[in-house]
Amino acid sequence: MSDQKTNRMIYKFRVILDSEQEDVFRDIMIPEEASFEDLHTAIVNAFVLDGQQMASFYQSDDDWNQGEEISLFDVSYKDDKALVMGEVMLNEKFTAPHQRFLYVYDFLDMWTFFVELFGIEDEETGVIYPYVSDSIGKLPPKAPDKDWDVPTENPEGGKGFDIFDGDDSFSQFGNDEEDDY
Repeated sequence: MSDQKTNRMIYKFRVILDSEQEDVFRDIMIPEEASFEDLHTAIVNAFVLDGQQMASFYQSDDDWNQGEEISLFDVSYKDDKALVMGEVMLNEKFTAPHQRFLYVYDFLDMWTFFVELFGIEDEETGVIYPYVSDSIGKLPPKAPDKDWDVPTENPEGGKGFDIFDGDDSFSQFGNDEEDDY
């Protein structure tokens, strides 16, 4: 039996608020075997969010395009199986530096953060993880506005993209204007 202790590997994440106003980011250090829910909690605490809202991570490429979702709760439909933060470990999805995820907190206000693994190092003795190693900027009082790239033309051609094709009465859903509510 050996007395040699192996150190855990610690992931260093840079978490940046998607904002054009000022730089707001936190560097978070967390063990590689932590779950995405642990990272979610670390982000909520580092940015002093209320922690009462839904959130999801989205696997991303180098251009921050949204990919596979890892949600806080199972939001799958019928037989689909969703990835849930508490069941997915960081080292299952992050295997090398510079991998990226988007993190969205509060789907009404859409707080959006860029999460990048920028380092992997040995655990430091005496440090309690997760640990915020750097903090720049203050979170604004409300989520930054998003410039949603909404199409202005119907994909089949023509002007104006209306998901109801001009019929805003909702009559096809069984709600007539004469109904009492």
